Amino acid sequence: MCFLKTSQQIRQEFISFFESKGHRYVRSSPVVPMDDPTLLFTNAGMNQFKDIFLETGTRDYNRAANSQKCIRASGKHNDLEDVGRDNYHHTFFEMLGNWSFGNYFKEEAISWAWELFIEKWGLPADKLWATVFMGSPQENLEPDLEAEQLWKSCTTVPHHQILRCNKKDNFWEMGEVGPCGPCSEIHIDLGEGTCPHTGVHQCAVNVDGCWRFVELWNLVFIQFNRIPSGQLEKLPANHVDTGMGLERICRVLQKVDSNYDTDLFTPILDSIAQTVDKKYEEGEIGIAFRVVADHLRALTFAIADGAIPSNEGRGHVLRRMLRRATRFGRVLGMNRPFIHELVPTVVQVMGDAFPEITAQQSHVAGVIEAEEESFGQTLDRGLEIFEQMMQQLVTQNNQQLSGENAFKLYDTYGFPVDLTRLMCEERQFSVDEACFEKCMEQQRTRAREAAKFKVVMDKWQSVSDGEHSRFVGYETLTATSVLRKYCKNEKGQWLIVLDQTPFYAESGGQVADQGVLTQGNSQWQVVDVQKDGDAILHICTGDAVPSSVPIQAAVDRDNRLTTAYNHTATHLMQAALRRILGKHVNQAGSVVHPDYLRFDFTHFEKLNDAQLEEVETLVNQKIRENIVLHIYETGYDQAIENGITALFGEKYEDRVRVVQAADYSAELCGGCHVSATGEIGQFRILSESGIASGVRRINAVTGPELERLTRQEGKIVGKMRQLLNVVVDEVPSSVEQLLEERKQLEKELMELKKQTAVGGSEQLLSQAQQIAGVQVVIAEVNIDSMDAFKSLGDSLREQLKPGVAVLATLFSDKVSFLCVVSDQLVKQQVRAGEIINLVAAIADGRGGGKPHLAQAGAKSPEKLPDALKQAPALIEQYLQELL
Repeated sequence: MCFLKTSQQIRQEFISFFESKGHRYVRSSPVVPMDDPTLLFTNAGMNQFKDIFLETGTRDYNRAANSQKCIRASGKHNDLEDVGRDNYHHTFFEMLGNWSFGNYFKEEAISWAWELFIEKWGLPADKLWATVFMGSPQENLEPDLEAEQLWKSCTTVPHHQILRCNKKDNFWEMGEVGPCGPCSEIHIDLGEGTCPHTGVHQCAVNVDGCWRFVELWNLVFIQFNRIPSGQLEKLPANHVDTGMGLERICRVLQKVDSNYDTDLFTPILDSIAQTVDKKYEEGEIGIAFRVVADHLRALTFAIADGAIPSNEGRGHVLRRMLRRATRFGRVLGMNRPFIHELVPTVVQVMGDAFPEITAQQSHVAGVIEAEEESFGQTLDRGLEIFEQMMQQLVTQNNQQLSGENAFKLYDTYGFPVDLTRLMCEERQFSVDEACFEKCMEQQRTRAREAAKFKVVMDKWQSVSDGEHSRFVGYETLTATSVLRKYCKNEKGQWLIVLDQTPFYAESGGQVADQGVLTQGNSQWQVVDVQKDGDAILHICTGDAVPSSVPIQAAVDRDNRLTTAYNHTATHLMQAALRRILGKHVNQAGSVVHPDYLRFDFTHFEKLNDAQLEEVETLVNQKIRENIVLHIYETGYDQAIENGITALFGEKYEDRVRVVQAADYSAELCGGCHVSATGEIGQFRILSESGIASGVRRINAVTGPELERLTRQEGKIVGKMRQLLNVVVDEVPSSVEQLLEERKQLEKELMELKKQTAVGGSEQLLSQAQQIAGVQVVIAEVNIDSMDAFKSLGDSLREQLKPGVAVLATLFSDKVSFLCVVSDQLVKQQVRAGEIINLVAAIADGRGGGKPHLAQAGAKSPEKLPDALKQAPALIEQYLQELL
């Protein structure tokens, strides 16, 4: 298909338009916001500018524009369940946006939006509608008459198509507290016949479920701050935050009937059709195509930015998303992993705009494939659970699957409710969807509460004005500083901000410095250092109240040095892994601590001993070479072009810091390092393990900690050598010999215990009772292993002609029952499991097993005597009913 404008052109024309208006182009931040604990995913273009709106951060520009990759699949903004059912909802989308930080306001935002739409892109003015805030008497907020008048005076939109709308649609808030303001939206009327729900509701702007009137662009005018009391205050400066979905504007400009008919999706849909050997069409087949295409894009970008499917947080969202796509794959007849095969098509469509997905293509495909294979087993288990649910409904003569069970299939086994509905309808059953939606809403509420953005309102005491938090810790570990402000947190710790500081704030995996702040006779212990926007917060303990006297800041030297050893060693190790395992290795997380380093990296196989030894040897070789590190700043684009390693999923500024070890290693890094590699001393890997699909973890040590560990191990080996009376080289074989001898002795001891137990069966047989013409042994025995317990039961079974034995014993204060039934009685339908449950129930127990042998546990040891006392009567009644 030949499009009037490609998505690449539309994206670039938007950016170029606002660059011509004095805006700085800012790269998209990662879709996984590692530095923002309030968000699972980046869900709007403004996320990376949140600190500006909160006045905790600044930039060297006051106008910005970008195309931000976003995911809305959790929390307040959750489009997951709508995806596939209509033609315009997505989990992953690009948000085109422009921002003003205290610069221009409503007039420019409205007039430029109209200029781009009408003059640049040629949209029909008579098809566009504008909405403004209608006001809220409850909050004493007036209608946004200013915006309404600007739409009339600065644009050619028909005046009757300027609508006043309520707070829900036209007032934006960051969270419960913080910056907020009215917004103005631009909608387009796609014309009659474009909404399939016309008979259900009247099509109009802001009507839920209407496909005809579609929002294209939201212009937010941030002019208020909501304080904890709920009241609104005017901000000292006004801001603009706009967002337009690229997928929607592409649909309009490419003159197609659906977002999925744009060039952002058609190559992916074509690839799906080729893979599944089916045509993309309407109905359930079309829904499945759209679900797979959409979720594939979201998974590709999230995994490329460092997220991994798991059972928690954003990983759980990705796992559910992948399972939803896989389950819809079954509708397309795909019972094998296939979604990973489509990743190259996403890269083909979007890799030029977002080169990170090109770099991570093999990693993304590998993670998805591993998850698909794993989910195949979970899916089969889910189908078993569904069958059990169906059988239970038949037994209960019930024709409706409960909402709770539908939610269980959705949440635990990845079954979308529409597919559960289809499976039920095939059997003439229905689903209680109202109850399902209630369960879903409860989950959404939990997610909103967990992800709710809260602004901490600390009562700062300002001491002096001026620039703050200049980091001087690369050059020195001490500084004389001026106190800017301080406060106490909820733990009673001091938060102190200085004009300059040698203390490194935790970031990039490196833990914070520790040390002391001294002011005259007062001293505070620095226990942590964190960033809050542009501010470096020294988190301290101490009794004194800070004053305006200069502060002596001193970092713990030993702590910093050992941290630097481990940080530089991490770089050396990553370079070694990439050389030995391949260029697919990328950092997926790290911890750089004074005592150890932990490094997570992308790789799909366990490293064998030879590979680990090779990595360790290469790192130690580079340490002995005593390479002098070259640390410098350069432009981000230039660094990437020069092949400098960047951490995927990390947000970098335009100027970046490079840490280079000759031609062996070069990485973007803001952390603390040694001057030359020889300072590290030595490096050793302690462990290697898998932590997620396609992600491995190495723990290692260097410097003084490795020296301590080596001394400790030497002492242990020396002690073992003395105890075994052998030379060091013979210690392993001597220990192996001792372990083998112990294993043989334990085996012989167990056999002896079994024989002793079997010998005890004769005494038990002498105590047998005749019940209903059958020999019955009931006894509590003193025995110390389950194997011996079973051997005793087997011995009794062979000697009872015919007969039943019920035995009980205590293992670690827990009751265990054992019942055996002779073969003759088994043929007469006597079942050991039925007998054992009759007796065990007296002691609050239950069990099961085979017809001739069953076991049970019990929760109430004190009821054991009563259980054995009632056993003869219970067994007699049971046998009489059968025999």
